[in-house]
Amino acid sequence: MDKVYSFVADKPEARLDKYVSDKCPELSRTYTQRLIGDGYIIVNDCVAKASLKLNIGDRVNITIPTPPSPLVPEAIPLNIIYENDDLLVIDKPAGLTVHPAPGHSSHTLVNAILSRLPSLPDTGDSLRPGIVHRLDKDTSGVMVVAKNDEAQADLINQFKAHSVVKAYQVLVKGHLTPENGVIEAAIGRDPRNRKRMAVVTEGKEARTGYHVIKYLGNYTLLEVRPETGRTHQIRVHLSAIGYPVVGDSMYGVKSPLLSRQFIHASRLGFKLPSTGEYVEFKSELPSDLEQALKAIT
Repeated sequence: MDKVYSFVADKPEARLDKYVSDKCPELSRTYTQRLIGDGYIIVNDCVAKASLKLNIGDRVNITIPTPPSPLVPEAIPLNIIYENDDLLVIDKPAGLTVHPAPGHSSHTLVNAILSRLPSLPDTGDSLRPGIVHRLDKDTSGVMVVAKNDEAQADLINQFKAHSVVKAYQVLVKGHLTPENGVIEAAIGRDPRNRKRMAVVTEGKEARTGYHVIKYLGNYTLLEVRPETGRTHQIRVHLSAIGYPVVGDSMYGVKSPLLSRQFIHASRLGFKLPSTGEYVEFKSELPSDLEQALKAIT
């Protein structure tokens, strides 16, 4: 069961994360920052940053989610595109969550990988061994997973440097123009709903490039290239400019053609950690997305 705490600041505090870890000594500063980033700690009923300065009378509400059960290997079939001593490249199906989280402790990509590779490196989060990036549960396509500490560190640095090529095929409602563009808008937790993200002034910088593949009636098929890696970035940015993702029940438009959002990670390019050679891997559209395209043409 989740633990819930509520405090009222009785003096000015320089940083929210320090205040919380002082009030709840069982929470490390790093874990506190993660809780803040995930929207579990709010100030005066609003999401906040770890660096927020508190004033006298500010109310801080803290929810500590029940930790998931320990990881258990599960023999879930995986489509392996490529493998060497450093990494696996996987074609993830829609519907498969990448790693365990509160309320979802099993049947994830991590459980499947542990069945194949019991000794994955620890990213500092025991629930995400080997994971250097992620795809939403209902997004299909190419992912890379590290098999050792050195490869993990190298891949994480490539993602942080925005040198990894990430391309997605996305179907949106509407006739998007111009045919090529970049969406620049900061993304953070939606102040009205911590489970959603939104374009907010105090959010983190986010850039999404796109170009039109083709127009299909009142729909547009895009190749989308996010330059940053914010949570739900593609869905939030396209919704913000008025072209919601088809099948996206949270930010976009529901569709009788699909039971999930039309987002597919079609290409992933990076340098192999041991050699520095640039490689690129592709994934074809899965059948449910292909059928949706045929239905609107």
